[in-house]
Amino acid sequence: MIVQKYKDMLKGKSVIRQLSEFATARGKEIGYENVFDYSLGNPSVPVPQQFTDTMIDLLQHKNPMELHGYSQSLGIPEVRDKIAASLNKRFGMNYTGNHIFMATGAAGAIAHAVRCVSEPGDEILTFAPYFPEYGPYIDLTGATLKVVPADTKNFQIDFEAFERMLTEKVAAVLINTPNNPSGTVYSTETLRTLASVMTRKQEEYGHDIFLISDEPYREIVFAGVDSPYPSRFYDNTLSCYSFSKSLSLPGERIGYVAVNPKCRDAELISTMCSQISRGTGHNCPPSIIQLAVAEVLDLTADLSVYETNMNILYKELTSLGFECVKPGGTFYIFPKALEEDAVAFSEKAKKYDLILVPSDTFGVKGYVRLAYCIDTDKVERSLSAFRKFVKNEY
Repeated sequence: MIVQKYKDMLKGKSVIRQLSEFATARGKEIGYENVFDYSLGNPSVPVPQQFTDTMIDLLQHKNPMELHGYSQSLGIPEVRDKIAASLNKRFGMNYTGNHIFMATGAAGAIAHAVRCVSEPGDEILTFAPYFPEYGPYIDLTGATLKVVPADTKNFQIDFEAFERMLTEKVAAVLINTPNNPSGTVYSTETLRTLASVMTRKQEEYGHDIFLISDEPYREIVFAGVDSPYPSRFYDNTLSCYSFSKSLSLPGERIGYVAVNPKCRDAELISTMCSQISRGTGHNCPPSIIQLAVAEVLDLTADLSVYETNMNILYKELTSLGFECVKPGGTFYIFPKALEEDAVAFSEKAKKYDLILVPSDTFGVKGYVRLAYCIDTDKVERSLSAFRKFVKNEY
């Protein structure tokens, strides 16, 4: 008999994917260039040329067995060493390669981190608005995801609500900064307060509470924005990273868990991750991609287009009467819809070939997410569609 839990999940198909599929189908009718598809967070800038050159050089000169064979379950040692050194240089940490576990993107990193620090029946807290896939990431471990309501003034953290929900059952807190979907970056003040509350609660309850920091947008931060490294503030932190956004490599599925050297059992956690891989089959990321990213750790794709697109949209949307917290990073903007029902709002937008994601699955009602990782020309052409939409419908 097939498992009912996964059968039931088929009924809950991602709204984002459904809208992306609608946009693709509509594009076949009118030309995709005429569909203003803000649904999917897929990087729109090319990988750095240095990454391509590195791949070519590896293929031409490296032993094929080294390139295409299995890596060690923790990842390739020299790659882990280079990642640790890069993080230490950038953020003033003291990682070694033993604190790094290579994973298949940030999703794989989170899957391992959660299993390292929680048992079935434990609670994991996160903050709205949040990436909807956190639901299956957490619930399928046997832990339970609990969502702290959003502080919609600035999408930082509602600490009163957080303290109420930070009960003895909580094993970990999952944050995402810079944030999908709001584009907000947690400030130094926010992270200091978060660390203070968590430290106090650890002492009160007499057990560790881990911070799992989901950081795939770490490099997409706009000019003048305070963007501190969460592990600097709280010892029991596991940083989950992906090169998908910084290097525009989402299809390569490569990332890592970085275990704060000061955290409890720091020397064991990456090794524990390799044992978790035995049970999930989520092990040994591609060797060639590990070797390639290790040569370009301090590079990024040209991410400047995202700030350009954000400024265009923010200016236009606010001029049309949308309430919107200005993003500090990522490639998402999260304006308040012009009616309470964000789903109805998004459906009306489709008539103008504007594909906007309603906020309900992000844990907040009444907003829409726009993923502006598209060509700037298309962003600019979408503005007339927004004007018509607002004028005709509202």
